[in-house]
Amino acid sequence: MVNQLNLQSRLFLSHLLVAIVGGLSSSIVGTVLAPDFFVVHLERLAGTHSLSLGELTPLLAAFKSAWDQSTFQSGCVGALAAAGLSYWVARRLVSLLLEMEEITQEFAVGRIDRRMPSSDIPELNRLAASFNQMATVLEGVEQRRREIVTDLTHELRTPLTVIRGNLEKLADGAIAPSPSIYRRSIAETRRLERLVRDLQDLSKAEAGYLPVNLQAVDLRPLLESLVEKFSEQLVEEPLSLALECPLELPDVLADPDRLEQVLVNLIGNAMSYTERGSITLRAWCESSSIWVAVADTGEGIAPDELGHVFERFWRSPKARERYSRGTGIGLAICRRSIELQGGEIFVESELGLGSQFKFYLKAAQIPTGRDEVTPYRP
Repeated sequence: MVNQLNLQSRLFLSHLLVAIVGGLSSSIVGTVLAPDFFVVHLERLAGTHSLSLGELTPLLAAFKSAWDQSTFQSGCVGALAAAGLSYWVARRLVSLLLEMEEITQEFAVGRIDRRMPSSDIPELNRLAASFNQMATVLEGVEQRRREIVTDLTHELRTPLTVIRGNLEKLADGAIAPSPSIYRRSIAETRRLERLVRDLQDLSKAEAGYLPVNLQAVDLRPLLESLVEKFSEQLVEEPLSLALECPLELPDVLADPDRLEQVLVNLIGNAMSYTERGSITLRAWCESSSIWVAVADTGEGIAPDELGHVFERFWRSPKARERYSRGTGIGLAICRRSIELQGGEIFVESELGLGSQFKFYLKAAQIPTGRDEVTPYRP
């Protein structure tokens, strides 16, 4: 029977039971002890005013009668007051919980803009604050999910449209087969492959399944090859790419393929957001770590956006308007890749002055003997 009662009824009955037990305890203790105390005071009074025991007996009976009546009346009034107060407290508490339940049910069916109201009860207020914080995070995730669906749709539609158009024209005889048509289709196919590969890498990285083959890497030749590769794309642009790296730099403990992927992504991003000026690729040794930085003189990142740049699928509104390509996956992969190699990546930026992405990896400690690590040379 009790298990079928709702929370409000349980709270009401529990408060009422506490009040009844307290009232009965007080009444029993008073009934047992009060007459003795009264007799003591009467005996003292009798000793002072020469009252006989015969005269004390009616007084004691009158006191007990008055005590019983006052106890009964005060018990009734106290019970009514306790019942009213218990009902008010229970209803007030349960009404807040019912409101929270309603909001969570609406949240569960997709109304993620709902928020818990604040309460003057500390525990409920903390619960509401925690729920609202979770709701804000989930709302951001949902917004990014919608944006990534839009971005992925655009990314997939463009190459598929080009490939389909080329195939239809070739099938209809509207154009003659030529190496340029095939090269264009191959380029769009590679674009699709790159997108799928990035999505796979991100999924593996977040699950911790991204394979990492750590070895001692000679960093300077790798950086020189990347500068030479990207400099070929800057022949006619008012933008320069420079390398600042000491000739004698300790080998770094890294996966050469993952490290190159990170650097390609960072340099590519710098080129996309820097119209003129310079991009500098730096490397230096600090204690037992090797630091690498990609600094540019581009448009920079707003302070309120710095905390989001490594989030998956996140792209700034300005970048979304200006650059149709990209889905916000690259930097998330970079961060996870660097973490799996034992390092950490950071970003520093000033709006209008440029940005610097830097990360560190451990310097390679090459042991001697059978387990010697073979340095990687690109």
